[in-house]
Order: sequence, then structure tokens, then C-alpha cells
Amino acid sequence: MSTHAYVCLGSNAGDAAARMDAALKGLRGLPRATVDLVSPRYETEPQDYADQPWFLNQIVRLDVDAAAWMPERFLEELLALERSLGRVRSSDPALRYGPRAIDIDLLLFGGERRSSSFCTLPHPRMTQRAFVLLPLRDLAPDLLIEGRTVARHLEALRWRCEGRRIFQ
Repeated sequence: MSTHAYVCLGSNAGDAAARMDAALKGLRGLPRATVDLVSPRYETEPQDYADQPWFLNQIVRLDVDAAAWMPERFLEELLALERSLGRVRSSDPALRYGPRAIDIDLLLFGGERRSSSFCTLPHPRMTQRAFVLLPLRDLAPDLLIEGRTVARHLEALRWRCEGRRIFQ
């Protein structure tokens, strides 16, 4: 039995494109999970902490063996991949949204719902972020999140896109 997991990749430190490539390679190496769709990459305006370089972001859909993976274990693997690629998480709340070598967020894991300090599904801020919703729409415009399609969530936001640059 398989399910789809949607993951958002982001980077704005050093060679962001190379870090994104390395993250995608790491996702392709996960056992009992297959990368089956990858969105285009977008340059995105920083949010919450504006004084930093723009990000590269993209969405990856994985076909995951649901018998082998629980969402929490899958998230643990994603966090381990982040660490292996140079991500250091600050304990300072002011820097939570600051520059990152790599960011790998688990957005959705099939229809699973979680609400804990470690794993919240669907990702709690995904429907507020054009940098998540626009590439997700590229992959699955009719995907339902909280009873609304990705496209409908995107319509509710103030944003614009110029080429592959997202402003919000």
C-alpha cells in the first residue's frame, strides 16, 4: 500500500541550486519511497524575516510505502537529511525564518492528520504561503487541503509571480 508525501525544499544560502540538487538526490535515496513528481523551482521573496537573500523553492511528491513509513519516522529522515546538508536550526525564535542552507518540510503525508510539537500535518502554514502553493499547484492543482483545492487556497492569498519569481 502506498501513499503520496509532499515535501517542500528551500534554500537561500551559498549555492542554493546545488543544495536543492543534493536534497533531491537524498530524497531519491530514501528506502521504500520513490520521487515521482518534481515541480519547477521558483525564486521566492523572504517572508517573516525580510533582510536575507531570496529563496529557491520547489515541491517534490514521493510515492511512499505506507506500511514501511509512519509520518513521524518519515519526518525524522527528512530532518536527518537536512542536517547532513548543513542545516543548523537556531533555538533563537528571532532567527527561525532566517537564512537556511536547506529546508525540507513535510507538507502532507497522504490524508494523515497530526498535531504535535514534532509533527503537524497538514503543515500548519502551507496554505498561507504562495511559495508552497504555486509549485504544489503545478503538480496537483486539484489536491484537497482542509477541504479546498490548492488552486482555491492560492486564490485567497495576495501574491504575484513574474516568470519564476514569487512575490508575497
